[in-house]
Amino acid sequence: MMLMKSLDRLEETLDMETAALMARDLSNLEEFNRRKSQCLLEISRIVRTAEIHALDQKATKRLQDLQVKIEANQNILQRHMHAVQEVASIISNAIQNAESDSTYSVHMNRAGFGA
Repeated sequence: MMLMKSLDRLEETLDMETAALMARDLSNLEEFNRRKSQCLLEISRIVRTAEIHALDQKATKRLQDLQVKIEANQNILQRHMHAVQEVASIISNAIQNAESDSTYSVHMNRAGFGA
């Protein structure tokens, strides 16, 4: 019974986070992360004391459905992380290009240090 309540909370959190990410609303990511961590802790404690091999079909199906939601959530999180990395790379390249105005290479070439 406690396991199902924890799974309910985790599922609700995953649904909310996934919906927020799909809507490009990143304002509550810290809260979602906190809630997922709390659910993981609860579930870990329950699993340690429960006889997992004795789960009924309903509980097993529930865990399988939850796995699908976790994978979907992970997928969209990965897409957002990839986008952040791409933007960071673009910004980094722009900064390097702006700082590299060829001042040093011109002076080094005149002094005979260039290629």
